[in-house]
Amino acid sequence: MKVLLLTGLGALFFAYYWDDKFDPADHSCSLPASLQGARVLLTGASAGVGEELAYHYARLGSHLVLTAQREALLQKVVGNCRKLGAPKVFYIAADMASPEVPEHVVQFALDKLGGLDYLVLNHLGAAPAGPRTRNAQATRWLMQVNFLSYVQLTSLALPSLTDSKGSLVVVSSLLGRVPTSFSSPYSAAKFALDGFFSSLRRELDVQDVNVAITMCVLGLQDHASATERFRGITRAKAAPGPKAALAVIRGSATRASRVFYPWRFHLLCLLRSWLPQPRAWFIRQELNSTATAAA
Repeated sequence: MKVLLLTGLGALFFAYYWDDKFDPADHSCSLPASLQGARVLLTGASAGVGEELAYHYARLGSHLVLTAQREALLQKVVGNCRKLGAPKVFYIAADMASPEVPEHVVQFALDKLGGLDYLVLNHLGAAPAGPRTRNAQATRWLMQVNFLSYVQLTSLALPSLTDSKGSLVVVSSLLGRVPTSFSSPYSAAKFALDGFFSSLRRELDVQDVNVAITMCVLGLQDHASATERFRGITRAKAAPGPKAALAVIRGSATRASRVFYPWRFHLLCLLRSWLPQPRAWFIRQELNSTATAAA
């Protein structure tokens, strides 16, 4: 048992500090050709991982409907996708905090593309990290944007995805699998995503519905809203957006049930139910204790 424990801990240390050297520019042996001509609805497409996802899909020849809240940024992404070779690109500006918006977005995508092969849920409602955000109003808003709108979009798009034997891609966070400090409402919404889509996967399987669900567990991303939200709270390094996006596309195109990026997060998730003290130690290494105490 001691040998097994030491071996496991050694593997964990290696995984925790190892950096994935995968080259996002090398598509030749990583992605199937099935994405060419695929009809994709992508949310949260104006920045960060969503923007990089749009560019990868465009290079691969997918037909796109992009949505995000900030129209000016969305228009820039649409223009870039056209330059990269996307055969069709449409956009609709939408604020997922409004409960009536998901229906408009899905109907727009169905009208423009004639159906869906991929629904990629990536939009994010972020709030500053810290204990001051633990209130019912902030939690209610975060749950609508980060959870309930995902459920609405999924329910509305599922008939089309069933017809096409398509895929649901849910971009989530490590905070939806391993709770940490100073992110209670955000983490609650991400845990809800994991529970809902894990259950839905089983329901579809029981009903012989051939729709894949890929849950993507990502870390802190290197775009302005994410880094600003956790500025001073965490020591964790932001993950490169293009690499994280390519990991998402590669996993969903192969209909994998889960994607972890960086891949060491898989081991951190395995620690959730056992070895609680080492897990707590790893989490503390990524927190700035001075800043969190001040918050």
